[in-house]
Amino acid sequence: MKADVYTRGGDAGQTSLLGGVRVDKDDLRIEVYGTMDEGTSTLGLARATTQYDDLCRHIIDLQGELIPIMSEAAFVPGGKALKFDVPRVQPTQVERLERLIDQYNAEWIQTGQFVRPGGAPASAALDMARAIFRRAERRLVELNRREAVNPHLLKYVNRLSDLLYVLARIDEQRTLIETITAGLETAVSPHTFQGDPTMELTLQECDRLVAAGMQKASEIGVPMVLVVVDQNGDVIETRRMDDALIVSVTLAPHKAYTAATVRLPTHELAQAAQPGQSLYGIDVNLPKITLVGGGLPLRKDGKVVGAVGVSGGSVEQDVAVAQAMVAAY
Repeated sequence: MKADVYTRGGDAGQTSLLGGVRVDKDDLRIEVYGTMDEGTSTLGLARATTQYDDLCRHIIDLQGELIPIMSEAAFVPGGKALKFDVPRVQPTQVERLERLIDQYNAEWIQTGQFVRPGGAPASAALDMARAIFRRAERRLVELNRREAVNPHLLKYVNRLSDLLYVLARIDEQRTLIETITAGLETAVSPHTFQGDPTMELTLQECDRLVAAGMQKASEIGVPMVLVVVDQNGDVIETRRMDDALIVSVTLAPHKAYTAATVRLPTHELAQAAQPGQSLYGIDVNLPKITLVGGGLPLRKDGKVVGAVGVSGGSVEQDVAVAQAMVAAY
């Protein structure tokens, strides 16, 4: 026998809590588990859009765990006797969330910047769910001022929001990395990806590159910061000319890092990162990636062995000095 979808019991603006106690539909306890239900539904959107099996599995587990948690939020003593014991959140459930946070926090490449949600469909849904459960936590805190709430329930909802934040970053990060890799396979010839650890830049070579760059910068009358990095983007040599801009001390290494790790000149990467292009969004949440011209890869026998980064003038001036450094190599 099918249950009725509508009962007309709430037409007057009231509903029943677990146990039969009647309350108004805007009762604070209804707000608590109603907000949790909203967050659980948003987790369904994340589950339907993520391409990563481990994240999907965790989301399914969370949705299952949230069903009895919403039952706890919907129950108050004093109503009709129930045929089952209403479960209560236990410390072990909070600890499980903390272990998951630690596990994925180790994978997360943190940028130290404010996150702009929307790097991938599933990460956007996870961020939305995270914000909804933060609202549920605020409602729980308010409810706790009126009547005692299971302290482990409060902790659980807090940790759940933290976990969803980290899972959003992981989904976003993995998606961006895969997008970058796929884009590079079409933008650069395949042999440039096969790094050769024996092909290293020597300090003498770096000195020659920096000297050539400084000569070009002096010719055009613009003090520069010049950087040479290895194939992993790690700095080998940095030179700051007198009166070079302070911001260039940060920007030049980022240009070199980008050119080395993405295997493209930064001004070409800027074109590939425009809306609708293969690498759109690469600079949003990945650390040290910049789209400002002035970073050029260094190649030996067709393989990227490092990169140079120049900052201090206009994009055209920076590129000109970087090209002088590459020519010296």
